[in-house]
Amino acid sequence: MKIVTPKQMQMIEERSEEMGVSRKKLMENAGKALAEIIDKYCRSSSVPPEEKSIVFLAGKGNNGGDCFAAVNILVYRGYRITIINVGGKPSTDLAKEMFLRLPKEHIEFIDGYRSESVDAAIEAAELDYMSIPKTIELEKTAKKELNPLEKILMQEKLRMSLVKSAVLGASVIVDGVYGTGFRDNLDKNAAGIFAIGSSAYRIAVDVPSGGNSVTGTVAFGAFEADETVTFGYLKSGMTQYPLRKYCGKITVADIGIPKGAEDVLDGERAYYRIERNHLASFPPRRERDSYKGTFGTLLVIAGSSSMRGAASFAAMGALRTGVGHVKVASVEKCIDTVSMLVPEATYIELECDDNGFMLYDINKNALFNAMNSANAIVIGCGMGVTPDTAEITRFVVENAKCPVIIDADGINCIASDIDILLGKKSDIVITPHVGEMARLLSCDNAMISNNRIVVAEKYAEKYGITVVLKGAGTLIANSRVTAANHTGNPGMSVGGSGDILAGIIGSLAAQGCSVYDSACAGVYIHGLAGDAAAEKLGMESMLPRDIIVCLSDSFRILKEKKSAK
Repeated sequence: MKIVTPKQMQMIEERSEEMGVSRKKLMENAGKALAEIIDKYCRSSSVPPEEKSIVFLAGKGNNGGDCFAAVNILVYRGYRITIINVGGKPSTDLAKEMFLRLPKEHIEFIDGYRSESVDAAIEAAELDYMSIPKTIELEKTAKKELNPLEKILMQEKLRMSLVKSAVLGASVIVDGVYGTGFRDNLDKNAAGIFAIGSSAYRIAVDVPSGGNSVTGTVAFGAFEADETVTFGYLKSGMTQYPLRKYCGKITVADIGIPKGAEDVLDGERAYYRIERNHLASFPPRRERDSYKGTFGTLLVIAGSSSMRGAASFAAMGALRTGVGHVKVASVEKCIDTVSMLVPEATYIELECDDNGFMLYDINKNALFNAMNSANAIVIGCGMGVTPDTAEITRFVVENAKCPVIIDADGINCIASDIDILLGKKSDIVITPHVGEMARLLSCDNAMISNNRIVVAEKYAEKYGITVVLKGAGTLIANSRVTAANHTGNPGMSVGGSGDILAGIIGSLAAQGCSVYDSACAGVYIHGLAGDAAAEKLGMESMLPRDIIVCLSDSFRILKEKKSAK
C-alpha cells in the first residue's frame, strides 16, 4: 500500500488540479466517501435513520469542508444531523462553499468555540471550564438583573450544555476539527469536547485531531477514533504509535485522484506499507535440482559464554527461512549449547577472554576466511560489548564483501564510533530497537520514539545503509525508500525475538535477495510468524522459540496468497 507524507499529498492534489480534477471535486468526493461509510455503519443496525443522531465536530478549515460535504448527503437520507463548529466559522474558500450549500433548516448548529471575550470573562471569574453543569437553572437568575460578566458566563454555560447534550445523545461522532497539518497542542476547548464521555461510534476524518500525521505522535487530549477515514493514501505518521492506536480501524477512501497524479512524486522519497503482494517472490522457488549451495551460506558471528541463546535463535531463524548452510562462529561454551539446539549448522570455535567473550587478534584470520566463503553475515547477537568485540565488528564492516546485518551488541559496539560504517565495503543493515538507536545517536529514548521516521531516514541517508528501526510499526529505510510494517504483536516483546529477525534477514540476503527486500520481507515474515504464534498460544504465553516454529505458517500464508491470484 502506498503511503504519502502530508506534503506529498498536497503535491498530488496540486497535480490533480492541473490534470482537470479540482480540489473542490476532491472535497466533494471525500464527503461522499465519508457519508457512505457513516451510512453503512448506521444501517448495520435495525434502527431507522430518523432515530440516528450524527454529530459532526467541524473545524474551520478544509477538514470541516469534508464534513459539510458529507452532511449534504446524509441529511437527505433522513438522519438527524448536528454540526458543532469547533475553532470558529469556516475560513477557507472551499469550506465556506460547502457550508453555504447546506440545507440549514434541516440541521442543528451549535457554536463549539468561545470568543476571546468569553475566555477573558471566564479567566476573570476563575471558572473551571470542564466543571460547567449540563443544565442551568435559569429561574434562579430571572429574578434579578444580570451584569455583563454574568451574562457572558450564562451564555457560555448554555453553549456548553448544548454541546454536551448533543455529544451525549449521538449515535455517531465525526471528528473533522484538524487535518494533516496539525503539529502542536490542542486548545482546551477542542480537548474538552473530545473528552465528553459518549458511547457513540467515533469516526475521524483523514487523521484524528491532535495526531501528527508526519511523526505519529499525539497531543494530550487527542480524539480517539473507532475508525479513521483517510483520503487518497495512508499518511506516513499513521503507521506509527501512538497515533496508529488513536486511528482505530483505518479505511483509505478513493477520492478520484487521476491516474498519473502521483508521478509528481518522482524523485521524492517513496513510502509504502508492506503487504503480502509485495512478497510475490517469497519464498524463493526451490527447483528439483537444487542443493544447499543454491540457497547460500550465512555466517553468524554471535554469542558468548553467558549469552548462548541469541546465537541459537539467529541460526534457527535463518535455517527456518530457507538458507542452505549456516556457520556459527562463537566461543566454545556457546557452541556446546547451540550445537545441541541447532545440529543442522556447522561451527567455527573462537578463542575467548576470561569472561567468555570473543577475542580479536587470535580469531581474525579464522573470521576472515569464514567471511570470504559467506553470502551474508549476521553479527552481534549476544556477543557482548568489549574492546575485542568492538574490533571484531569493525573488522567485519571494513572487510566483508557480502551483505552484513548488524544486530544487538554489534550495534552497541559501533555506538562509540559510528563512522565505522563509512568504511564499509558491502551493503549494511542495522536492526536497532529504540534504546540501541538512542545509543547510536547519543540521545534519550523519547527523542527516537517521537521522531522514528525521520531518525531512520536520516541515519540511512548519512551512512548509505538500510535501517530497520524495530518496534510497533517497524520501519525499514534506505536512502530512497521507507517501508512500514504492520504484522507482529506485543507477545513478541521478549528477549530473543530480535535475534530471530536478524537471522531471517541474513538468510534471505544469503539466498540472493537484495538487502532492502531482505529487510522488508524478513520483518513482515517475522511478524506474521509472531501473529500465528499468538493465535495458537496467546500473547502472554508465547516465546521466541514459538515464532521460529510458526515461520512455516508464514510461508504457508504467502503461498496461499500466490495461489489465490
